[in-house]
Amino acid sequence: MANPPRNSVALIAGPTASGKSDLAVKLAVALREEGQPAEVINADSAQVYADLRILSARPADAEMAGVPHTLFGEWDGSRPCSAADWAAATRVRIADCHANGVVPILVGGTGMYIGTLLDGISPIPPIDDGVRAEVRAMDTPAAYAALQQEDPERAAMLAPGDSQRIARSLEVVRSTGKPLSHWQQVKTGGIGGAITLCPLVLLPDREDVYARCDRRFAWMLDHGALEEVEALLARNLDPDLPVMRAIGVPEVAALLRGEITREESLERGQQATRNYAKRQFTWLRNQFPQEWPRTTPENVEIRSQFETLFHS
Repeated sequence: MANPPRNSVALIAGPTASGKSDLAVKLAVALREEGQPAEVINADSAQVYADLRILSARPADAEMAGVPHTLFGEWDGSRPCSAADWAAATRVRIADCHANGVVPILVGGTGMYIGTLLDGISPIPPIDDGVRAEVRAMDTPAAYAALQQEDPERAAMLAPGDSQRIARSLEVVRSTGKPLSHWQQVKTGGIGGAITLCPLVLLPDREDVYARCDRRFAWMLDHGALEEVEALLARNLDPDLPVMRAIGVPEVAALLRGEITREESLERGQQATRNYAKRQFTWLRNQFPQEWPRTTPENVEIRSQFETLFHS
């Protein structure tokens, strides 16, 4: 086969439990059989954490089929991985792949990560430490009331209980003197215009995904999720860290503390996973460019779907 364009990047996005990780490996293996090396790069905000091998459904070694996988489990849970952090690391990985004739295959369902990589991020100045401490000391109703006064446009876009976004918006307007919308008008650092993107969005039957979510969380409880969360709790990490708020962690932690039964933990974990999948479906349908191909996993024909990567 002729080499694909030197700046090619494959992207397989989809909700949790949609089979995107398996498809990424199949694509890499198909390319390898044609003499074209490929590397799978994680684009899932939970799978970046070393502490969440089970609860993030990180691919096992056998599932990787000898294909290099990067940015999986590379962040310690004590260190948050923001979209900007991930995008910076991913830019390095993609550049390294291209320099060595390797096709990078992004796989994940975290739309914020993918959007930041392709479109860039708003250049918001660093938040003043004093402002951050002041805002974080406020309870959510007080912070929301303050935001309604200082950035009413942003406040109207947020739910009164959305504590994280409310705090972030209030920090920005107080620290910079300008509302978040001002900074969001300009984005920098996106690589979308510098690569040949070969995207595919997997949109399986929603009820099938929910059923797989339920089965998978039940499997996790029986295969290491309790020990995984027990190890996290033993570290006494800040409960507001992303790793401590990841899907399944609060539900299993409550079980370990004796606050709920195993059955309640299972039900809550399954519900949280289904809710997450629902949010992903909405994002994938509406936020990514409409010209990106969308299909069900069973209808994917790898060579035709990623034709430019196999083009002779």
